[in-house]
Amino acid sequence: MRAMASVRLRAVSKRFGDAEVVKPLDLDVAHQEFVVLVGPSGCGKSTLLRMIAGLEEASAGAIEIDGQAVNEVEPKDRDIAMVFQDYALYPHLTVFENMAFGLSIQKRPAAEIRARVDEAAAILNIGHLLERKPRQLSGGQRQRVAMGRAIVRKPRVFLFDEPLSNLDAQLRVQMRTEIKKLHAKVATTVIYVTHDQVEAMTLAHRIVVLKDGRIEQVGTPDEVYNHPATMFVAGFIGAPTMNFLPGRVGADAAAVTLADGSTLTLGGEQAAACRARAGGEVVLGVRPEHFAPADDASRAQLAARVDVIEPLGSDTLVFFSVAGIETVARVPPRVKVRPGDTLPLALETAALSVFDPQTRRALRA
Repeated sequence: MRAMASVRLRAVSKRFGDAEVVKPLDLDVAHQEFVVLVGPSGCGKSTLLRMIAGLEEASAGAIEIDGQAVNEVEPKDRDIAMVFQDYALYPHLTVFENMAFGLSIQKRPAAEIRARVDEAAAILNIGHLLERKPRQLSGGQRQRVAMGRAIVRKPRVFLFDEPLSNLDAQLRVQMRTEIKKLHAKVATTVIYVTHDQVEAMTLAHRIVVLKDGRIEQVGTPDEVYNHPATMFVAGFIGAPTMNFLPGRVGADAAAVTLADGSTLTLGGEQAAACRARAGGEVVLGVRPEHFAPADDASRAQLAARVDVIEPLGSDTLVFFSVAGIETVARVPPRVKVRPGDTLPLALETAALSVFDPQTRRALRA
């Protein structure tokens, strides 16, 4: 039976000289959970992962695995396996020897090493590659070998540090599927770092969005996409990004008037969130798919003068300006428009987000 593998961080921070690259933060990762740390370059996500692995020393705070503090435990004794961006394979060793290397150092019996490598190779579908050298492999195959080297150790926690960054777009999609299958098969705890929000959305049970060394939001993919806690999260998660439209709340909090005089009606939850802001300023967040072509122009809330269109096959992106702000709508491909056309648009008002323009945090009812 596999040991439990929860990870807990309490007030963990990291300084390099005077620079605090990870501010004090708390995080709980449950046994067998797949948690993705996501954010832009320099947000502290890889540093946080390296502290969990023991490759960086935490400046303050406690790191626990299964309730045991591991701050003073050597990386090799934390029962953690890490998969890096650059594969880190030994070029002079075969695939089998690369995967078996850690077990050989531990002086495991040869029969056990063979059984573990064969098992991992079968999981990753690389059994036919065991006698090849890394130079004879594709990028995706090398990444599978790096994952296999981690699997054979049967660690309590897997750590992935941007493992797909060096792969082309098509192979990244394939490897995302492979990693998801892998997690289902090995059923262990995974903490995965990426700057790619698509990877985060497709892989994670929960997403941790980081910015400037702080946690902006922790939630399921659905929560961070549909109920972003801040404008940063709303803008970082989603492609194309959420549209932000500043406006003033009406006296009855039932609508928001934009700078060009357009009036956008609010849903019940949004109106309740704005009630205390009647007459004040807010920022409306609108996902591109929450615009819809209005069959009846009289029901349109915006008359979009089309600037640019981007046909994507499954849908079409329509770019236009609202109160001087570039805005994008995602519409079905059957909607035929050209630059210069006027496209009447309605909004899915119940799906809007409302933010405080000063704090940039979401307003809740």
